[in-house]
Amino acid sequence: MSEKLVLIDGHSILNRAYHGLPDLTNSEGLHTNAVYGFLNIMFKILDEEKPDYLTVAFDVHAPTFRHRMFDAYKGTRKPMDEELRQQVPMIKEMLTAMGIKIVEKEGYEADDILGTLSVRAEKAGMDVAIISGDRDLLQLATDHVMVRIPKTKKTGTEIENYNTADVIEKYGVTPKEFIDVKALQGDTSDNIPGVPGIGEKTAGALIAKYHCIEAVHEDAENVKPPRASKNIVEYWEQALMSKELATIILDAPVDYEFSDAKLSGGVESLYTEEAFLLCKRYEFKNMLSRFNVEAPKNNAEEHFVVVRDLKTAESVFEKAKDREVAFAVVPGESLENSESDGQLSLFSEPVSNDYLAVSICFSEEDIYFICTGDEISSSFLDEKLNTLEVKSWISPDLKTNLHRFKSKEIKADDRGRYFDMMVAAYLINPLVGEYPYDAVAKDYLGLMLSSKKDYLGKLDFTQMMKEDEKKAVDCACYEVYTAWKSKPVLLQKLKEMNMLTLYRDIELPLVFVLYDMENEGIRADGIKLKEYGDKLAVSITELEKKIYEAAGEEFNINSPKQLGVILFEKLGLPNEKKTKTGYSTAADVLEKLAPEYPIVADILEYRQLTKLKSTYADGLSGYIASDGKIHTTLNQTITATGRLSSTEPNLQNIPIRIELGKLIRKVFLPEEGDLFVDSDYSQIELRVLAALSGDERMIEAFKNGQDIHRSTASLVFDTPFDEVTDLQRRNAKAVNFGIVYGISAFGLSNDLGISRKEAQGYIDSYFVKYPKIKEFLDQTVLDAKKNGYTKTMFGRIRPIPELNSSNFMQRQFGERVAMNSPIQGTAADIIKIAMIRVHDRLLDEGLKSRLILQVHDELLIETKEAEKDKVIKLLEKEMRGAVDMKVSMEVGTECGYDWYDAH
Repeated sequence: MSEKLVLIDGHSILNRAYHGLPDLTNSEGLHTNAVYGFLNIMFKILDEEKPDYLTVAFDVHAPTFRHRMFDAYKGTRKPMDEELRQQVPMIKEMLTAMGIKIVEKEGYEADDILGTLSVRAEKAGMDVAIISGDRDLLQLATDHVMVRIPKTKKTGTEIENYNTADVIEKYGVTPKEFIDVKALQGDTSDNIPGVPGIGEKTAGALIAKYHCIEAVHEDAENVKPPRASKNIVEYWEQALMSKELATIILDAPVDYEFSDAKLSGGVESLYTEEAFLLCKRYEFKNMLSRFNVEAPKNNAEEHFVVVRDLKTAESVFEKAKDREVAFAVVPGESLENSESDGQLSLFSEPVSNDYLAVSICFSEEDIYFICTGDEISSSFLDEKLNTLEVKSWISPDLKTNLHRFKSKEIKADDRGRYFDMMVAAYLINPLVGEYPYDAVAKDYLGLMLSSKKDYLGKLDFTQMMKEDEKKAVDCACYEVYTAWKSKPVLLQKLKEMNMLTLYRDIELPLVFVLYDMENEGIRADGIKLKEYGDKLAVSITELEKKIYEAAGEEFNINSPKQLGVILFEKLGLPNEKKTKTGYSTAADVLEKLAPEYPIVADILEYRQLTKLKSTYADGLSGYIASDGKIHTTLNQTITATGRLSSTEPNLQNIPIRIELGKLIRKVFLPEEGDLFVDSDYSQIELRVLAALSGDERMIEAFKNGQDIHRSTASLVFDTPFDEVTDLQRRNAKAVNFGIVYGISAFGLSNDLGISRKEAQGYIDSYFVKYPKIKEFLDQTVLDAKKNGYTKTMFGRIRPIPELNSSNFMQRQFGERVAMNSPIQGTAADIIKIAMIRVHDRLLDEGLKSRLILQVHDELLIETKEAEKDKVIKLLEKEMRGAVDMKVSMEVGTECGYDWYDAH
């Protein structure tokens, strides 16, 4: 059996991968889609070919003999996208790490190297597979040289294979004759001129008949069509040059020995530790299973100690006194797998504080996994975590770990003794969304550690302790070791980025506030929730009947395909062009039709009600815990702007725009004898915009207590303030909020149902009346382009990599983000400060009332009747006092015996 050589056209496959996959970046911000796609194609080829030799050829960024022959050669090609250019050295580093032979030669193209090596290999008795996206290489096909052309499709990578017979079958010419076809028809991608008037079809027919351009030229007078006959003579020199340009060199002076490309250990020899580390760095998680290597060990692992007896545990905690101690509570099955109706929550039944272990670290040599069991109880560990006198407590995810044991109330003065690795890492790079220990170790400590998933797979800690105790222990210990070791590095980084104050004064105190709010929860009446669901079900059934009657038949309203047929074929409603998947029934399409067609209005209402029923009426019931409350999780490290998010369930997304949606708030009740006090910031983002921009007109309007939208309408539409119409005010409101989000004339025209020209007029007039807002937004974008990020008033950084994209739409998106982030981010900082102030004042004054929920710019307090007046006064004072700006913060406060009445 012949030996086999695989040759890969480096730039061609990298380019194909880049354009075939969406933009991917790792947590460092490196673009990785081309490298990822290249490796996927290469691995597929290797799995199929199992070669003995492997080589990748690259072009060199220097003129070749073809450029010297024809100045305009490849002159029409666009410059390489910056995102792709950055990945060329990355793929070369990866290939080198795998031990793959790379060949490049100044003055020659990769095609010439591939041609030369394929000829040498065939002469040496080898079979050759050439991998390229360039059909020019079909001229290299023989019975022993196969050209393989990958095509990236939605279903995956498909590969076209060509030996001599395949080229003849597909193109009607031999591989060598393929050169002559190109000489006649030319090549726009390489800017090879060819012969004018001879296209692909004519060129193929002529070479199939004459076999070479020389024979075509010799019999020019008999060549058909007449234009080809004339031009083959007139442009003969150009045809000869085109043939030479198109011909791949087969004897380039390449310094190459097959022994250098030998895969002595087979394909498996490519999966080296160095390549594994690069795949970890680039976050190619689904490729890691190819590598039969583990993350390199470091010295810490030698010091992991499992503790099961009380005496040793006592001595460990004694040794930890007055040290900086990293801790994490290792959950047992009752916490990790507690489910209610399939939904995971720390508060689902049964809530248990019996956990598996506590992992702690307080030096390079002191890393312990202290197990609960016959001698050590979880209450003993609770007591130690609550009472041990340490210099500071460090946690990889502080709020989650506080929930996992019976944490005592931590006073405001004691918060500074804690450090939250996840929150610190989030501030440094808020675009990632997840900050597991292995990512922090890689990014800030230069350590490549196995992830939790690597260690546990789909098992929890309890299951893994039974199956492979070492894996469970290593995972838990590396987590606390990383938190302990990364603290000084992360703090220094925050200091360098001028975010240390933001971390210490806002984000860290907020961890404890959110912990208390999640513990408190909000009472939800299951009976009222069912009644609400039943009411929705009745309305949904009535709407279904109306829709079926209007349609003249029953159909699946939730099926876009069936709905499209009913609306646009059977009923003949106006529609945009039909696509392969059918007619669009998206909300924006239907909203334009709703005013004139009652069936469409009913369908939109039907969609709203079915979503309300599934998401809230049905969905929320599974989250009511044994204490009758819903305990949402308030996420601090998810959004890039700094806003909080709510999950399991999402209580920040409770509908407020339609009355039936708002009624869901009637389900949320205070404890018996209490009431809700709800305060909402008034137009916080516009006030922030006025303050940051320093625009006197807007500042003055706020200072005078004017209706800002009516004031804007008066200015933009040149109408006396008292004569502004409701429509003008609504339009001005859309412009005001649109400006905050960098809205375009196109977006505004869609929102208001006006022409783009009219919308642009509104925006232009707005900036004439508020010139400093225009200056501020323009300068913000310029600064963001220069720095790569924006900042809030409190120093929060929001990176915007899209501003450097080669894609115009991405750059435009980046500009909108740059305009909005300082405004939205500052508003987020202000509400966080208000939460901390309100929460702490309630505690400091010994009040029983508690802050239980935050929804965007709104704070909800469950209040004792006797404390109501004091709480209202306190709440408004602390929210207004959260920031000192040129524009004051105003709040609106309501009270009620359910959340609906309090809002």
